[in-house]
Amino acid sequence: MKKIFAAAVLGASVLCAAGTAIAEYPEKPVSFIVPWPPGDLEDVLTRMIAEDFQEKHGVAAAVINKPGGGGGPFPGAIDVATADADGYTVGSFVIAVPAIGHNIGIPELAPEKFDPLGIFLTYPFVLVASKDAPYSSMAELGEHAKSNKVVLGHFGAPLPPTRATMAFAKNAGFEWGSDAAFDMLDCNSLASGDADVINTTLQLVMPCLDDVQVLASITDERIALLPETPTLGELDPELNLALWNGLFVRKETPADAREKLIESAKATIMSERAKEFAANTGALLYWQDAEASAARIVEDRETLGKINAILE
Repeated sequence: MKKIFAAAVLGASVLCAAGTAIAEYPEKPVSFIVPWPPGDLEDVLTRMIAEDFQEKHGVAAAVINKPGGGGGPFPGAIDVATADADGYTVGSFVIAVPAIGHNIGIPELAPEKFDPLGIFLTYPFVLVASKDAPYSSMAELGEHAKSNKVVLGHFGAPLPPTRATMAFAKNAGFEWGSDAAFDMLDCNSLASGDADVINTTLQLVMPCLDDVQVLASITDERIALLPETPTLGELDPELNLALWNGLFVRKETPADAREKLIESAKATIMSERAKEFAANTGALLYWQDAEASAARIVEDRETLGKINAILE
Protein backbone atom coordinates (compact mmCIF):
# COMPACT_ATOMS: atom_id res chain seq x y z
CA MET A 1 0.00 0.00 0.00
CA LYS A 2 2.80 2.40 0.90
CA LYS A 3 4.48 1.69 -2.42
CA ILE A 4 1.25 2.35 -4.31
CA PHE A 5 0.72 5.62 -2.40
CA ALA A 6 4.28 6.72 -3.09
CA ALA A 7 3.90 5.92 -6.76
CA ALA A 8 0.67 7.92 -6.92
CA VAL A 9 2.30 10.93 -5.27
CA LEU A 10 5.27 10.70 -7.63
CA GLY A 11 2.95 10.45 -10.63
CA ALA A 12 0.97 13.47 -9.52
CA SER A 13 4.19 15.44 -9.04
CA VAL A 14 5.36 14.54 -12.53
CA LEU A 15 2.01 15.57 -14.03
CA CYS A 16 2.08 18.90 -12.16
CA ALA A 17 5.62 19.56 -13.33
CA ALA A 18 4.67 18.71 -16.90
CA GLY A 19 1.63 20.95 -16.68
CA THR A 20 3.82 23.80 -15.53
CA ALA A 21 6.33 23.17 -18.29
CA ILE A 22 3.75 23.22 -21.08
CA ALA A 23 1.69 26.13 -19.77
CA GLU A 24 1.07 28.43 -22.70
CA TYR A 25 1.87 32.12 -22.67
CA PRO A 26 0.08 34.21 -21.56
CA GLU A 27 -1.52 32.86 -18.39
CA LYS A 28 -1.37 35.96 -16.18
CA PRO A 29 -1.58 39.77 -16.57
CA VAL A 30 0.84 41.53 -18.90
CA SER A 31 2.21 45.00 -18.11
CA PHE A 32 3.34 47.46 -20.76
CA ILE A 33 5.69 50.01 -19.18
CA VAL A 34 5.68 53.54 -20.63
CA PRO A 35 8.35 55.81 -19.05
CA TRP A 36 6.26 58.94 -19.71
CA PRO A 37 3.03 60.49 -18.42
CA PRO A 38 -0.30 59.47 -19.97
CA GLY A 39 -1.63 61.11 -23.11
CA ASP A 40 1.27 61.32 -25.56
CA LEU A 41 1.46 59.41 -28.84
CA GLU A 42 3.36 56.40 -27.50
CA ASP A 43 1.02 56.12 -24.51
CA VAL A 44 -2.15 56.13 -26.62
CA LEU A 45 -0.77 53.59 -29.09
CA THR A 46 0.60 51.30 -26.38
CA ARG A 47 -2.83 51.36 -24.73
CA MET A 48 -4.34 50.24 -28.03
CA ILE A 49 -1.81 47.41 -28.17
CA ALA A 50 -2.59 46.37 -24.58
CA GLU A 51 -6.36 46.48 -25.18
CA ASP A 52 -6.11 44.31 -28.29
CA PHE A 53 -3.73 41.85 -26.59
CA GLN A 54 -6.18 41.49 -23.71
CA GLU A 55 -9.09 40.90 -26.06
CA LYS A 56 -7.19 38.35 -28.14
CA HIS A 57 -5.64 36.33 -25.31
CA GLY A 58 -8.18 36.73 -22.51
CA VAL A 59 -5.74 37.94 -19.85
CA ALA A 60 -5.51 41.39 -18.30
CA ALA A 61 -3.09 43.73 -20.07
CA ALA A 62 -2.48 47.31 -19.03
CA VAL A 63 -0.17 50.27 -19.51
CA ILE A 64 1.77 51.40 -16.46
CA ASN A 65 3.18 54.92 -16.73
CA LYS A 66 6.55 55.48 -15.03
CA PRO A 67 7.55 59.11 -15.61
CA GLY A 68 10.38 60.83 -13.73
CA GLY A 69 11.13 59.89 -10.16
CA GLY A 70 14.04 57.75 -9.07
CA GLY A 71 16.30 55.60 -11.18
CA GLY A 72 17.83 58.27 -13.38
CA PRO A 73 16.33 59.28 -16.74
CA PHE A 74 14.85 55.85 -17.53
CA PRO A 75 12.90 54.61 -14.48
CA GLY A 76 10.49 52.65 -16.66
CA ALA A 77 13.35 50.88 -18.38
CA ILE A 78 14.79 49.87 -15.02
CA ASP A 79 11.44 48.27 -14.13
CA VAL A 80 11.61 46.13 -17.27
CA ALA A 81 15.29 45.32 -16.81
CA THR A 82 14.76 44.07 -13.25
CA ALA A 83 11.54 42.12 -13.97
CA ASP A 84 11.48 38.43 -14.83
CA ALA A 85 12.36 37.72 -18.46
CA ASP A 86 9.07 35.94 -19.15
CA GLY A 87 7.18 38.30 -21.45
CA TYR A 88 4.88 39.64 -18.74
CA THR A 89 6.68 43.00 -18.48
CA VAL A 90 7.13 44.79 -21.80
CA GLY A 91 8.83 48.14 -22.34
CA SER A 92 7.47 50.79 -24.70
CA PHE A 93 10.64 52.82 -25.22
CA VAL A 94 12.00 55.73 -27.25
CA ILE A 95 15.34 55.62 -29.06
CA ALA A 96 17.45 56.73 -26.08
CA VAL A 97 16.77 53.62 -23.96
CA PRO A 98 18.27 51.00 -26.31
CA ALA A 99 20.72 53.38 -27.98
CA ILE A 100 22.46 54.88 -24.94
CA GLY A 101 20.74 53.61 -21.78
CA HIS A 102 23.41 51.02 -21.04
CA ASN A 103 26.24 53.56 -21.39
CA ILE A 104 25.28 56.31 -18.96
CA GLY A 105 26.13 54.76 -15.63
CA ILE A 106 22.85 53.09 -14.61
CA PRO A 107 23.88 49.67 -13.25
CA GLU A 108 20.47 48.06 -13.84
CA LEU A 109 20.69 48.79 -17.58
CA ALA A 110 24.24 47.58 -18.19
CA PRO A 111 25.27 45.57 -20.06
CA GLU A 112 22.55 45.77 -22.71
CA LYS A 113 19.36 44.22 -21.34
CA PHE A 114 16.78 44.51 -24.11
CA ASP A 115 15.83 43.09 -27.49
CA PRO A 116 13.35 44.89 -29.75
CA LEU A 117 10.10 43.20 -30.66
CA GLY A 118 9.46 45.94 -33.19
CA ILE A 119 9.43 49.69 -33.73
CA PHE A 120 6.00 51.14 -34.51
CA LEU A 121 6.03 54.93 -34.23
CA THR A 122 8.04 57.89 -35.47
CA TYR A 123 7.12 61.09 -33.68
CA PRO A 124 6.27 63.78 -36.24
CA PHE A 125 8.85 66.32 -35.06
CA VAL A 126 8.96 69.45 -37.20
CA LEU A 127 10.67 72.84 -37.30
CA VAL A 128 7.99 75.48 -37.58
CA ALA A 129 8.00 79.27 -38.10
CA SER A 130 5.20 81.78 -38.37
CA LYS A 131 3.72 82.46 -41.78
CA ASP A 132 5.17 85.98 -41.93
CA ALA A 133 8.73 84.95 -41.04
CA PRO A 134 11.31 86.27 -43.55
CA TYR A 135 12.32 82.71 -44.51
CA SER A 136 10.43 79.73 -45.85
CA SER A 137 13.12 77.06 -45.94
CA MET A 138 16.02 75.91 -43.81
CA ALA A 139 18.48 77.44 -46.30
CA GLU A 140 16.76 80.82 -46.06
CA LEU A 141 16.59 80.51 -42.29
CA GLY A 142 20.35 79.90 -42.18
CA GLU A 143 21.09 82.99 -44.25
CA HIS A 144 18.75 85.11 -42.14
CA ALA A 145 20.24 83.83 -38.88
CA LYS A 146 23.75 84.89 -39.93
CA SER A 147 22.81 88.51 -39.43
CA ASN A 148 19.70 88.32 -37.24
CA LYS A 149 18.92 86.81 -33.86
CA VAL A 150 16.61 83.81 -34.24
CA VAL A 151 15.21 82.24 -31.06
CA LEU A 152 14.67 78.47 -31.06
CA GLY A 153 12.14 76.81 -28.78
CA HIS A 154 12.48 73.10 -28.02
CA PHE A 155 11.46 70.44 -25.49
CA GLY A 156 14.92 69.98 -24.01
CA ALA A 157 18.56 70.09 -25.08
CA PRO A 158 19.24 66.31 -24.66
CA LEU A 159 16.31 65.26 -26.88
CA PRO A 160 17.53 63.80 -30.22
CA PRO A 161 15.42 66.19 -32.39
CA THR A 162 16.88 69.15 -30.51
CA ARG A 163 20.43 67.89 -30.86
CA ALA A 164 19.90 67.22 -34.56
CA THR A 165 18.60 70.78 -34.98
CA MET A 166 21.63 72.22 -33.20
CA ALA A 167 23.97 70.10 -35.31
CA PHE A 168 22.24 71.24 -38.50
CA ALA A 169 22.93 74.87 -37.60
CA LYS A 170 26.62 74.14 -36.99
CA ASN A 171 27.01 72.27 -40.27
CA ALA A 172 25.13 75.02 -42.14
CA GLY A 173 27.35 77.74 -40.68
CA PHE A 174 24.90 79.65 -38.51
CA GLU A 175 24.05 79.94 -34.82
CA TRP A 176 20.75 80.26 -33.03
CA GLY A 177 20.52 83.66 -31.37
CA SER A 178 19.29 81.84 -28.28
CA ASP A 179 17.35 78.74 -27.39
CA ALA A 180 15.08 77.69 -24.54
CA ALA A 181 13.22 74.61 -23.38
CA PHE A 182 9.43 74.82 -23.05
CA ASP A 183 6.85 72.51 -21.52
CA MET A 184 4.52 73.24 -24.43
CA LEU A 185 5.27 74.39 -27.97
CA ASP A 186 2.16 75.04 -30.02
CA CYS A 187 0.48 77.75 -32.08
CA ASN A 188 0.55 80.18 -29.15
CA SER A 189 4.33 79.85 -28.81
CA LEU A 190 4.80 81.49 -32.20
CA ALA A 191 1.90 83.92 -31.91
CA SER A 192 3.19 85.24 -28.58
CA GLY A 193 6.72 85.72 -29.89
CA ASP A 194 8.22 83.41 -27.26
CA ALA A 195 10.23 81.78 -30.06
CA ASP A 196 10.86 82.44 -33.75
CA VAL A 197 11.25 78.78 -34.67
CA ILE A 198 9.86 75.90 -32.64
CA ASN A 199 11.02 72.29 -32.60
CA THR A 200 7.74 70.56 -31.82
CA THR A 201 5.43 67.82 -33.07
CA LEU A 202 3.03 68.29 -35.94
CA GLN A 203 0.20 67.23 -33.66
CA LEU A 204 0.63 70.39 -31.57
CA VAL A 205 0.45 72.81 -34.51
CA MET A 206 -2.29 71.06 -36.48
CA PRO A 207 -4.91 73.63 -35.35
CA CYS A 208 -2.95 76.48 -36.97
CA LEU A 209 -1.27 74.67 -39.84
CA ASP A 210 -2.56 77.23 -42.36
CA ASP A 211 -0.93 80.04 -40.35
CA VAL A 212 2.58 78.61 -40.02
CA GLN A 213 5.43 77.39 -42.18
CA VAL A 214 6.88 73.93 -41.63
CA LEU A 215 10.52 74.25 -42.65
CA ALA A 216 11.61 70.64 -42.17
CA SER A 217 10.65 67.45 -40.40
CA ILE A 218 13.01 65.55 -38.09
CA THR A 219 11.83 62.16 -39.25
CA ASP A 220 13.41 59.42 -41.34
CA GLU A 221 10.85 59.87 -44.11
CA ARG A 222 8.58 62.70 -45.15
CA ILE A 223 5.33 63.12 -43.25
CA ALA A 224 2.33 62.16 -45.39
CA LEU A 225 0.46 65.33 -44.42
CA LEU A 226 3.45 67.41 -45.55
CA PRO A 227 4.69 65.76 -48.74
CA GLU A 228 6.59 68.86 -49.90
CA THR A 229 8.47 69.36 -46.64
CA PRO A 230 11.98 67.84 -46.62
CA THR A 231 13.42 65.89 -43.74
CA LEU A 232 16.49 67.18 -41.95
CA GLY A 233 18.30 64.06 -43.17
CA GLU A 234 17.55 65.00 -46.78
CA LEU A 235 19.11 68.42 -46.20
CA ASP A 236 22.09 67.01 -44.29
CA PRO A 237 22.62 63.22 -44.61
CA GLU A 238 24.74 63.16 -41.42
CA LEU A 239 21.58 63.98 -39.49
CA ASN A 240 19.25 61.27 -40.72
CA LEU A 241 17.68 60.67 -37.32
CA ALA A 242 14.18 60.35 -35.90
CA LEU A 243 12.63 60.04 -32.47
CA TRP A 244 10.86 56.68 -32.53
CA ASN A 245 9.14 54.31 -30.12
CA GLY A 246 9.11 50.51 -30.00
CA LEU A 247 8.36 47.49 -27.84
CA PHE A 248 11.21 45.80 -25.96
CA VAL A 249 11.67 42.75 -23.74
CA ARG A 250 14.52 41.28 -21.74
CA LYS A 251 17.00 39.35 -23.89
CA GLU A 252 16.19 36.06 -22.14
CA THR A 253 12.47 36.26 -22.97
CA PRO A 254 11.15 32.99 -24.54
CA ALA A 255 10.37 32.87 -28.25
CA ASP A 256 6.69 31.96 -27.81
CA ALA A 257 6.04 35.05 -25.70
CA ARG A 258 7.83 37.26 -28.23
CA GLU A 259 5.87 35.79 -31.13
CA LYS A 260 2.48 36.40 -29.50
CA LEU A 261 3.37 39.92 -28.44
CA ILE A 262 4.63 40.73 -31.94
CA GLU A 263 1.61 39.22 -33.68
CA SER A 264 -0.83 41.19 -31.56
CA ALA A 265 1.08 44.50 -31.62
CA LYS A 266 1.58 44.39 -35.38
CA ALA A 267 -2.14 43.79 -35.92
CA THR A 268 -2.97 46.79 -33.73
CA ILE A 269 -0.60 49.15 -35.52
CA MET A 270 -1.95 48.06 -38.92
CA SER A 271 -5.58 48.46 -37.77
CA GLU A 272 -7.99 51.08 -39.06
CA ARG A 273 -8.24 52.83 -35.67
CA ALA A 274 -4.45 53.21 -35.58
CA LYS A 275 -4.47 54.61 -39.13
CA GLU A 276 -7.17 57.07 -38.12
CA PHE A 277 -5.09 58.13 -35.12
CA ALA A 278 -2.10 58.70 -37.41
CA ALA A 279 -4.17 60.81 -39.78
CA ASN A 280 -5.35 63.02 -36.93
CA THR A 281 -1.94 63.52 -35.32
CA GLY A 282 0.63 63.27 -38.10
CA ALA A 283 2.25 60.28 -36.38
CA LEU A 284 4.16 57.95 -38.69
CA LEU A 285 2.96 54.40 -37.96
CA TYR A 286 4.41 51.15 -39.32
CA TRP A 287 5.71 47.84 -38.01
CA GLN A 288 9.47 47.36 -38.28
CA ASP A 289 10.34 43.80 -37.35
CA ALA A 290 12.82 42.75 -34.67
CA GLU A 291 15.78 42.21 -37.00
CA ALA A 292 15.30 45.51 -38.84
CA SER A 293 14.74 47.33 -35.53
CA ALA A 294 18.01 45.97 -34.13
CA ALA A 295 19.86 47.16 -37.25
CA ARG A 296 18.22 50.56 -36.96
CA ILE A 297 19.40 50.93 -33.37
CA VAL A 298 22.98 50.29 -34.51
CA GLU A 299 22.66 52.92 -37.26
CA ASP A 300 21.12 55.42 -34.86
CA ARG A 301 23.97 54.96 -32.40
CA GLU A 302 26.38 55.88 -35.18
CA THR A 303 24.31 58.94 -36.11
CA LEU A 304 24.10 60.06 -32.49
CA GLY A 305 27.86 59.70 -32.29
CA LYS A 306 28.26 61.98 -35.33
CA ILE A 307 25.91 64.54 -33.81
CA ASN A 308 27.82 64.48 -30.53
CA ALA A 309 31.07 65.06 -32.44
CA ILE A 310 29.54 68.01 -34.33
CA LEU A 311 28.35 69.61 -31.10
CA GLU A 312 31.59 69.15 -29.14
